[in-house]
Amino acid sequence: MKVLEFQTQLNPDHTLTVPPAVAQQIQGEEALQVVLLVPDAAENQSWAGLTAEQFLNGYSDGDAIYDQLSAG
Repeated sequence: MKVLEFQTQLNPDHTLTVPPAVAQQIQGEEALQVVLLVPDAAENQSWAGLTAEQFLNGYSDGDAIYDQLSAG
């Protein structure tokens, strides 16, 4: 099985459009298996929170000296 990956959006009539360059790689009436990957807002927030938490874990009181520096 080969994988053809592309991004698209759901059309107003609840159909998906396959880009012509991808459609050219599909032979006639061959059966297809479709997998939809939909971004999950809660999952994205979890990753953002974990990233911030891990970043701040690396921050020590000794780093506070840099907070006193001004651009200039």
